[in-house]
Amino acid sequence: MNAFDTTNLVVGATIGADIYVAAALCAKLLGPTSILIWLIGGVMATVVALSFGYCAAIFPRVGGPYVYAKEAAGQFSGFMVGWALVLAEWFSLAVFPVAFLQYFLAFVPNLDSVTQILLKGAFMLIIFVTNVIGVREASKFNDFLTIAKVTPLLLLMCLGGVFLALQPQMISSRFQAFPDGNLQNVGQVLVIVFWAYAGFELSTLPANEIQDAKKTIPRALTIGMLIAALIYMATNFVVIGVVDQHTLALSQAPLVVAAANILSFSPVLAWIGSLVVGVGALISIMGADESGTMGTSRLTFAMSIDGYLPQAFSRLQKSYHTPYIGLAVLCSTAFIASLVNSLSALVNSSVFLLSLAYLATGISALILERRHLRSSPKGLWTILVPALTVIFSIVMMTQVSRQQTLISLALIAVGVPVYTFFAPKKELYEMREAYLSEEAILERAYHQEETFMAYVLRHIKLLIYRIRGIETAWTIQEEPES
Repeated sequence: MNAFDTTNLVVGATIGADIYVAAALCAKLLGPTSILIWLIGGVMATVVALSFGYCAAIFPRVGGPYVYAKEAAGQFSGFMVGWALVLAEWFSLAVFPVAFLQYFLAFVPNLDSVTQILLKGAFMLIIFVTNVIGVREASKFNDFLTIAKVTPLLLLMCLGGVFLALQPQMISSRFQAFPDGNLQNVGQVLVIVFWAYAGFELSTLPANEIQDAKKTIPRALTIGMLIAALIYMATNFVVIGVVDQHTLALSQAPLVVAAANILSFSPVLAWIGSLVVGVGALISIMGADESGTMGTSRLTFAMSIDGYLPQAFSRLQKSYHTPYIGLAVLCSTAFIASLVNSLSALVNSSVFLLSLAYLATGISALILERRHLRSSPKGLWTILVPALTVIFSIVMMTQVSRQQTLISLALIAVGVPVYTFFAPKKELYEMREAYLSEEAILERAYHQEETFMAYVLRHIKLLIYRIRGIETAWTIQEEPES
């Protein structure tokens, strides 16, 4: 894979429906100053991402933080990091039914509590069924859904930019108090922003599959995170620029309000614009939870076939060959979590656990660098980047609310008896090869290019290649059905 391919994977893994959730929360809490936090969070996330790239360059094995910690500090450490990742992804799964309900209420307000619970349940049921039956045969429909997710956000940024350019007085009025806002919310906003940037670790691939990996991986991670930061900041700039702070504080779906304000010169267009953005948000949120559930079920499946979790998590449905029991457990428990926790609480727990995995990766990078001095890239950044990753991870963990920190630590502690009981006596090599091999990871990465903003970049690349007569850099050959 070349630099463009790798960069696109970073974009596809990082940008998703998070922007619909995070932009609303951050604008409410901190107003115009939140844009600065998006910039700071982007820098911090990029540094952490570089540590992942560095580990991949000096230790070209699949598995991400789980493998790095296992190589650096032993089997138990690797399991605990993998356990933290499972919990972090599980909390993220519970975020999206809450966010889906918020955007749904923008169109159908005043739903009673029972109806809201049923709506969340229906949302998770759709996620479960979709993952059980699989979506491989529905690739064309998936393309349509991807366009439906991307288009509203691009339209909002473009139309909002034109709208604000024609009304500079609105920009000055909205940002005249910049920086301002309740600065006590800075830590909370930073947690939300960092959660939105998370996902880049999914783009870390075996270094031997990337052209000139030692240069390409850091470059792709930096450029990919820069693209994500620009999109995030542009979206927030438009939302804050066209919606006053009082309305932001009260709105459940500020992006819908922003679209209506931009097209307010025509009531019909304003209604259509808010509908397009709202539907795009609902589709994006559902798509993000669907793909997140798929990824998390694969992680629990992999840990099950490794012997770290009950074998039920790796039991496959006969017709669709999907881990239906694992999916049922994930979806049902995520549904329960969405009922008893607020959106902010779920994000806080997810960030604490993710930061723990990032902390382990930074420490692993420092250890692996000393063990692989001959093969690792030289320079100050080989020490500075992992050290900053450790510092940034600790900073993020301290910004999480005390209650969510205690809950997260308690759940991590549960991993100790789980490991003690399920620790494997031998590895299941055939299953590892089928699901954790480089080929399996690369196939999942290839399909990552079809997600959200990566979809746009991939088709731009293919158009350029077609015009210049260049062969596609990489592809996946599907086996014909027997």
